[in-house]
Amino acid sequence: MTAGPEAIRVVLADDQTLVRSAFAMLVESAPDMAVVGEAGTGREAVALAREAVADLVVMDVRMPDLDGIEATRLIAADEDLAGVKVLVLTTYDTDEYVVEALRAGASGFLVKDTRPAELLDAIRTVASGESLLSPGPTARLIARVLRGPLAPGTGGPAPQSLATLSDRERQVLELVARGLNNTEVAATLGLSPLTAKTHVSRIMGKLCVRDRAQLVIAAYESGLVTPSAAPG
Repeated sequence: MTAGPEAIRVVLADDQTLVRSAFAMLVESAPDMAVVGEAGTGREAVALAREAVADLVVMDVRMPDLDGIEATRLIAADEDLAGVKVLVLTTYDTDEYVVEALRAGASGFLVKDTRPAELLDAIRTVASGESLLSPGPTARLIARVLRGPLAPGTGGPAPQSLATLSDRERQVLELVARGLNNTEVAATLGLSPLTAKTHVSRIMGKLCVRDRAQLVIAAYESGLVTPSAAPG
């Protein structure tokens, strides 16, 4: 399918040909999307993200040559690919590697057995600059991983970096980490949704993170929110 000027340009990265083909048929069925490349390795995914001028990469975590986490990290670190979003696919939503993928710069994750409509909605959401379909599941996932004995080492901001945030911004960050969206944050703090969104954007800038998914990681790794306080 030829990508129209408004179509979301999607690269599919998965080492299983049948999985890629199934996802390609699904994505191509949407009038506002087009598959502009298919990759069987992480390295191919990074190259195609650039060559195909992708808007979004649907990235499998486990791939040969270069896994999805490292591929995501390379995309996120490349200034020329600053506009490329990554949506990670995994087999289980308890997969600890998902947290590493979010740390690396992914904007969200889905399990592979998600319903077709949910995958398409996720692509639209992430491509529009938002992160995740719902931050709640991500907060729960992070909590489980950080609570476990094999918790990955911290890679987020040190606690002192939170000193750059105002009291209000700390409140907003804590609510975001607990799984609230901007509208819910606004209602909780008595703000307008636009003001809540502005706070979230400023916090991202101060903590040098790409999007909301990294904010959740940052809140946990800085100690502002603890795993025991995560939503159930």
